[in-house]
Amino acid sequence: MTTIAEQLAQELNVKTAQVNAAINLLDDGATVPFIARYRKEATQGLDDNHLRQLAQRLAYLRELNERRQVILTNIEQQGKLSVELKAQLEQADNKTRLEDLYLPYRPKRRTKGQMAIEAGLAPLADLLFSDWSVNPEQAALDYLNTELGYGDAEQVLEGVSYILIERFSEDANLLQKLRRHLKKQAHMVSRVVKKKQQEAAKYQDYFDHHELLSKVPSHRALAMLRGRNEGFLNLSIDVDPGQEASAYSSAEQIISEHFSFRFSGQAAAAFLTKVVRLAWKAKLSVSLETELLGQLRERAETEAINVFATNLKDLLMAAPAGAKVTLGLDPGLRTGCKIAIVSDTGKLLHTTTIFPHAPQNNWDKSVRTLVNLCQQHKVELIAIGNGTASRESDKLVVEVLEQLEQKSVKKVLVSEAGASVYSASELAANEFPDLDVSLRGAVSIARRLQDPLAELVKIDPKAIGVGQYQHDVSQSQLTAMLDNVIEDCVNAVGVELNSASAALLTRVSGLNKTMAQNIVRFRDEHGRFNNRKELKKVARLGPKAFEQSAGFLRIANGDNPLDQSGVHPETYPVVEKMLQALNSDIAEVMGNSDKLKQLTAQQLADEQFGVITVEDIIAELEKPGRDPRPEFKTANFKEGINTINDLQVGMILEGVVSNVANFGAFVDLGVHQDGLVHISAMTNKFISDPHDIVKAGDIVKVKVTEVEAARKRISLTMRLDDAISAKPAQQKKSFDNKKSNGKAHQPKSGQRPHKNKAKEPANAAMGNAFADALAKLKK
Repeated sequence: MTTIAEQLAQELNVKTAQVNAAINLLDDGATVPFIARYRKEATQGLDDNHLRQLAQRLAYLRELNERRQVILTNIEQQGKLSVELKAQLEQADNKTRLEDLYLPYRPKRRTKGQMAIEAGLAPLADLLFSDWSVNPEQAALDYLNTELGYGDAEQVLEGVSYILIERFSEDANLLQKLRRHLKKQAHMVSRVVKKKQQEAAKYQDYFDHHELLSKVPSHRALAMLRGRNEGFLNLSIDVDPGQEASAYSSAEQIISEHFSFRFSGQAAAAFLTKVVRLAWKAKLSVSLETELLGQLRERAETEAINVFATNLKDLLMAAPAGAKVTLGLDPGLRTGCKIAIVSDTGKLLHTTTIFPHAPQNNWDKSVRTLVNLCQQHKVELIAIGNGTASRESDKLVVEVLEQLEQKSVKKVLVSEAGASVYSASELAANEFPDLDVSLRGAVSIARRLQDPLAELVKIDPKAIGVGQYQHDVSQSQLTAMLDNVIEDCVNAVGVELNSASAALLTRVSGLNKTMAQNIVRFRDEHGRFNNRKELKKVARLGPKAFEQSAGFLRIANGDNPLDQSGVHPETYPVVEKMLQALNSDIAEVMGNSDKLKQLTAQQLADEQFGVITVEDIIAELEKPGRDPRPEFKTANFKEGINTINDLQVGMILEGVVSNVANFGAFVDLGVHQDGLVHISAMTNKFISDPHDIVKAGDIVKVKVTEVEAARKRISLTMRLDDAISAKPAQQKKSFDNKKSNGKAHQPKSGQRPHKNKAKEPANAAMGNAFADALAKLKK
């Protein structure tokens, strides 16, 4: 039997020695970020993606092996473990195959088949199965047993049917053939529940829908599954689309071929044909449909979780505006605009509330207040939340900037997703116990402009709003994946030890919530950390935690310049050797590429720290503490375009990608409603994943192709040269009267679009199919 390490090496296309090294490190308590960054020598360069996959599959394969041993023991105790069966169980490479093989031996409640066996009907079942010339009705007369309920031939043959059906349904190789056939040929069918058409209006695309099971995209699968869970849709799997129910199905043909049934008028042919049909209709189709729909859900959930994880990573790794005094403005109408000013280190300096909009309309007073605050605190950035009244508040800030003497102040529209969640959280209450909940949101908006990563880690990632059907997927798997993403992002950037919050420190490799709180408490009691060694004085932070975390914690202006870099303390002796070789001090070497080019990794490598590690140290010294995030840029929303009603077909606008799904990207144009760029409208070449073109946070230029103000739907294209082919009359109806009925020609369910139509440029014909998908996703 292939070892786990060998199997993982084949799957990841790496060496078994690399996998063994990674497994040993993981089992020893090392984190993925630590192994990826500081144990490249041991794993020969496995990156964090390899290591995440390895850790996930390692857990699965270990569970598989544990289950295998339980099954082997159970069958052996029954005295039924043959050499052949043992070999099959040991070769089973997934849980489904393993459980299929175990089916005949699994303890089960008393079935009709078992009752028939207890009544002595098994020999007749064997006879009819093997000798088709036997007349079933006549042979059954020898097995009559009135006391046990088998008083006539019909009852006896019914009992025999139950025995054979159970045998068929527990044949692992037959199940494998049927499963493979269904995955290749079967269609998923969705129909509306009778008399629920009106209630189920939002699922109208799936009232009579079918498509190849293997091709159902994750967003459609999750939409249909949600419709079923809400009682609006019936889902099924059709193995022979378009075939009459009475016809002999391809699945029944597979069962017959598997058991080498070749009937040509034999006495038992009709009986066995009926048994095959019953086995498929009443048993196998039901269990396989349940299984395959379950697998479809798992596949769709995995894809949706991966989309969420990718978007979250892009959002967390967005460019920080940096250490600048920032004014956060959380817009509002009746309740006013909440203002919070934070220092360049994120410390809260001032809060207030202004009422520039209706019903108070204190516009001039609000402008004066903001001008005075900006001058008093030397504000460099103004972060405006993108919620209700954001564009109205943006106009207010424009007027403020015109009156400021300091013309370098910039305004930025910031996503406020999750700010309200943070405001009401225990974390925010502990940080600002005396501050009103509404004002905490303004603080969060200001800080997330300064450093998105440091602020967003305080918020439940599921509240940030970059997911796809996030409430329909496994919440435990989603949480685990998002936690991994946050951990990777935090450790890729590094954390300033003397200013980081407990929430941020908790995400550092090797640290937990208790250790993070102890670090903050130690900092409050003893002042700033001057070197990494002082971490060892923190309660509960032992040698292992220090090893795992120290390289990711930075100390600016400390005792040792290396402490503000990504060089791990364990390799400081290597740096000393470098300095001796260069006859220089650390201040002269750090950031000096010319000096460092005089070194070769080979001359400094030894048994403990090899060439890979030394090369990493040299690279880090060239750009100490470098931030992997991109340069800070802002989108310029077009003046005068404040609501969806201001949009016109053909407009070219600048916006920010707010979310990416499998079928396209959502773009914030500053009109309180994201527009959708369908995947077909992103580029002139074919792409299968929108992430190949854009990511959350990207600034893009788009052209408006369709607007449905009543339904709050905006269609966009990134192919700016595309002609808008919607007829003028249609445009007038859609945009002048704002009464578009949202109808567009769509092919019948399962029908391919016309060959030429598929090549038309993205426009209104891109259509309401994906616009409906947009509405479902946003819900």
